[in-house]
Amino acid sequence: MTILQILLLAGGGLFAGILAGFLGIGGGTVLVPLLTTLGYAPVEAVATSSLSILITASSGTLQNWRMGYLKIRNVILLGLPAIITAQFGTILADRSPPYLLLFCFGVLLLVNLYLVQIRKQITADEERSRATLSNPTIARITTGAIAGFMAGFFGVGGGVIMVPLQIIWLGETIKGAIRTSLGVIVITAISACTSHALRGNVVWFAGMFLGAGGLIGAQLSTRFLPKLPDRIITIAFRSLLALLSVYVFWQAWVAYLHATG
Repeated sequence: MTILQILLLAGGGLFAGILAGFLGIGGGTVLVPLLTTLGYAPVEAVATSSLSILITASSGTLQNWRMGYLKIRNVILLGLPAIITAQFGTILADRSPPYLLLFCFGVLLLVNLYLVQIRKQITADEERSRATLSNPTIARITTGAIAGFMAGFFGVGGGVIMVPLQIIWLGETIKGAIRTSLGVIVITAISACTSHALRGNVVWFAGMFLGAGGLIGAQLSTRFLPKLPDRIITIAFRSLLALLSVYVFWQAWVAYLHATG
C-alpha cells in the first residue's frame, strides 16, 4: 500500500464520516466506489466498507448520545431485525458477479433519490400519514430488516434506505431520522462486518485507515448538524445520491465489459 493510497483512504474516510453525521448514512455510498477505484474487488470493497462504517457510526452515535439526541428504543426496534437480514445480504454479495453487484448498487441509489423526492408529498398528506403510522412498531421492524440486508449486500450502513423510510413510514423529521439511523448502523455494521470477515473478504488495513478518517469526520459533523436547516441537508443528500449513481453505473458497465470481453 503506497502513501498516496493511504492518504486517499484516510481522506475518503474523513469525507464519509462527515456525510455520516450530516446525513445519517454509514458512508458506504462513498467508500464502495472509492475502494473499487483503488483496485479492490467489489466484494472486498463492500466488506471493507462495513468495517470502516462500524468505526465511523460508533463515533457519531456516541456523540449523539452524549448530546442527548439518541432514542435508544427506536434504535433497538430497527437494529434487531437488521442483524438477521444482514447475514443474508453478505451471502448474496459473496456469490454475485462484480458487475451485477455494482449495477444493483446504482439502482439502490436511484431508488433512494426517488424516496427523498416524494417525502414532502407524503408528509403533507395528513390522512395518508396517519395510515402509514397506524403500526409504527411493524414499520420500524420492516425498515430495520431492509436496512440490514442492504448493509450486508451493498456494504452500506443502511442509512441510505433508513432515513427516507423513517420519514415516509414513521413521520420522523429528517434530523431525527438521521440520528436514529446512525445508531442502527452500528448494529448492522457489526453483523455485516463479522459475516464478511468470516468469509475472508475484509481488507483490514484499508478498513482501519478509512475508519480513522471517518471517526474524525463523524465527530465534526454531528456537532454541527443541529445548526443546519433541514432543506440544506435534504439537498445535500439528493445531490450525493444522483452523482454517485452515475459513477457506479459507469463502473458496472466497465466491469461487465471486462467479464464478457
